[in-house]
Amino acid sequence: MFTGRAEEAMRFYVATFPDAEILHLDRFGPDDPGRDGAVKGATFRIADQTLRCIDSPDVHAFGFTPAVSFFFDCQDESTFKALFDRLSDQGSVQMPPDRYPFARMFAWLSDRYGVSWQLSVAAE
Repeated sequence: MFTGRAEEAMRFYVATFPDAEILHLDRFGPDDPGRDGAVKGATFRIADQTLRCIDSPDVHAFGFTPAVSFFFDCQDESTFKALFDRLSDQGSVQMPPDRYPFARMFAWLSDRYGVSWQLSVAAE
């Protein structure tokens, strides 16, 4: 749930992840409770995961939290690096990219929208 940046975030994710796509986009109209043109409901796909997003007409006292994050398995280190560079731009890094006992490469970050991501290249 975003408050005015749902379409921007969705388009960012679709442009960032390989083989991602927007499946549906419905906007608020002039007679709806949300801002005219804002995202009333949208669906997009990253890998085999279908996600929904909206622009809430109301501002809430909560946002995204790293307690819940999306986990993305990368096929190789070049994909990992490209995703990390793009998602961490204007975001924050909780665990920097490195080799860990459970992964050849792993990083945990929050992107510019506050959404938490864990990226991994499986251990050999």
